[in-house]
Amino acid sequence: MKKVKTILKRLGQFLVLLIILANLFIILSGRFYLYKGILYTYLHGRTGPSIYDKDIFASSLVKKSENSQKWAVKSTKNQLSGQEETWMKELKTSSFLVIKNDSIIYENYWNGHEKNTVSNSFSAAKTLVSLLIGIALDEGKIKSLDESASVYLPDFKDGGKEKITIRHLLMMSSGLDWEESGKNPLSENAESYYGTDLHGLVTRQKVINVPGKQLNYQSGNSQLLGYIIEKVTKKTVSQYAEDKIWSKINTENDGFWSLDKENGDEKAFCCFYGSTRDFAKIGKLISNKGKWNSEQIISESYMDEMLKNPILKTEEGIENLRYGLHIWTYFGGKNPAYYCRGILGQYIISIPNEKLIIVRTGEERMSNIKKSADKHKIGHPQDFFKYIEIARRFD
Repeated sequence: MKKVKTILKRLGQFLVLLIILANLFIILSGRFYLYKGILYTYLHGRTGPSIYDKDIFASSLVKKSENSQKWAVKSTKNQLSGQEETWMKELKTSSFLVIKNDSIIYENYWNGHEKNTVSNSFSAAKTLVSLLIGIALDEGKIKSLDESASVYLPDFKDGGKEKITIRHLLMMSSGLDWEESGKNPLSENAESYYGTDLHGLVTRQKVINVPGKQLNYQSGNSQLLGYIIEKVTKKTVSQYAEDKIWSKINTENDGFWSLDKENGDEKAFCCFYGSTRDFAKIGKLISNKGKWNSEQIISESYMDEMLKNPILKTEEGIENLRYGLHIWTYFGGKNPAYYCRGILGQYIISIPNEKLIIVRTGEERMSNIKKSADKHKIGHPQDFFKYIEIARRFD
């Protein structure tokens, strides 16, 4: 018993020392965002963010449409198989919605998530940012995608950053030194999510590669596009999204965009909260090439450009076959599929030729395919294909 007490005492002393050292590191490095990260992850039994983090951050309101309209629901007996149901639960799925010919043919919710529940889209929000860039271009607020970003971002006047264009940011080929990591608490991703100085973080980035040559997915690129939107429109990203998209597509619920602090900047790279059914309306807008009912919200010319794969090399050194202008693309199947994707398995999938829209939200996703005989599949998550397979099985 005495030996056990000695061991416990030493463990306690070690833990105290570890806490002291961790605090010293945070204070000396200035990484105060780690306190918030630790509080809302490890102390809640998680190793990362949740899709329900809305209330731990300040946020801006994106008002729903004054002409809200529910999706038609087709009478159907479509059900998941027992194996599919188990698989959905293993990936902590919160919602799965399938729309065919503008009617819901399957809809299910788990773990207390409901039709009107709003959850974080994470990086699926990046596609919304691209749509807003397209609108600003259509309105003449941006002259060209090939303009230097420095025209709108004073911090990008030198250091090689003046060579970065708006197109490079959209293509995820800026050449900046942003570390894209969902696991490293010291990465720019972690600081951008939990920190309070987004503008300082993204404008301090240095150029380490020639812009426009390689696809290097970086959330910082999306945040910079958000600042360009604010500069040219004289509106916040939330206000512009509400005015130009969210209020026009018959949304049923308000959206919310997380800010880096009270009255601060939208986290344009992520953190737009909406309901599953309203996310599907973004999918419909993409399927219809920017048109909603009789209104062309985003020009078809921009949509055509957005949905093509720019000529780039990927991190694997192969041809880019998976990413357009802030949207994921898959051209390896019988019909092209375009999708918005978030880190925990948020998907808004549009397959226009099949008039099929799929939305999945949840807390986990499967890893990306690293090698495949079909080079079109490399870089796409395994579960992406499974959701399409399930949806196609329904009538």
